[in-house]
Amino acid sequence: MKSPLLALPGAVPAEGTDEGVAAHYGDIFREQRNLARGTGFVDLSHRGVVTVTGDDRLAWLHLLLTQHVSGLPAQQATEALVLSPNGHVEHALYLVDDGSTTWAHVEPGTQQALIGYLESMKFFYRVEVTDATADYAVVHLPAGSTASADGAAALRELSHGRDLFLPRAELATLTAGYGPAAGIWAYEALRIEGHRPRLGFETDHRTIPHEVDWLESAVHLQKGCYRGQETVARVHNLGRPPRRLVFLHLDGTEETLPPHGTEVRLASDPGGRALGTVTSSARHHELGPIALAVVKRNVPVDAVLLAGTVPGTQDVIVPQ
Repeated sequence: MKSPLLALPGAVPAEGTDEGVAAHYGDIFREQRNLARGTGFVDLSHRGVVTVTGDDRLAWLHLLLTQHVSGLPAQQATEALVLSPNGHVEHALYLVDDGSTTWAHVEPGTQQALIGYLESMKFFYRVEVTDATADYAVVHLPAGSTASADGAAALRELSHGRDLFLPRAELATLTAGYGPAAGIWAYEALRIEGHRPRLGFETDHRTIPHEVDWLESAVHLQKGCYRGQETVARVHNLGRPPRRLVFLHLDGTEETLPPHGTEVRLASDPGGRALGTVTSSARHHELGPIALAVVKRNVPVDAVLLAGTVPGTQDVIVPQ
């Protein structure tokens, strides 16, 4: 779904997963600095939007998701996952309930598979699941923004900003007063800096929540049963995850960034076996080239790593 905001001056379309919105508007560092100062906005209208209505919606979602949502207060934002029976991450939902409707935005193109799963679990519950992507678009305002949220159907208040669900037909009109637009590249650089995992980037078919630090934001360890809970509890109580997410400060002398999937090795053994992969990378307006990577748990935390040909030092996100 192509965003009308691609018609803004300087817009360069993103490719791949983020196709449909702007990668940048001509100056990625200025766009990052604007967001860091609390000005401007990011067009996330390519993301899927799912709504759940009905009297049983929160009690029903509580049975299916990793998060405790049965008593979720109105307007309180949260994150939640859908896991496979073996505890592997299948979906990530960014939720808020407005008192009558639960709103969620999800990765582009994943809403249909999510809705298919939710529909299969309705049984006798009084709920209605809707793909609202054609009618509503997500826009992000950074922390500190003074832009008005008037016109938003729902919003998620976060430590790093606000996610607004705007009527898609009014996207261009409503964002006109939000300040300068920032592209998805700027948003991703700040996401990587904030160590926030993203489905399909920091995850693969084997990922369990512990590996990418989702226990902190998207999993409630004391709630009742849900699909995959046995794995979550067992690893949390009795073991350690086989892999761990790390933040990499990359060597700034290299001209290119290591793309998603680049193998990671020890810098002291560049011909050795791969110990993990780069999951996301970006050029940050202050930190320079940075990345997230998932590596084997036993990789020494003080080891200099090699992302392809680019050396990088680690910041620990998930303890060894």
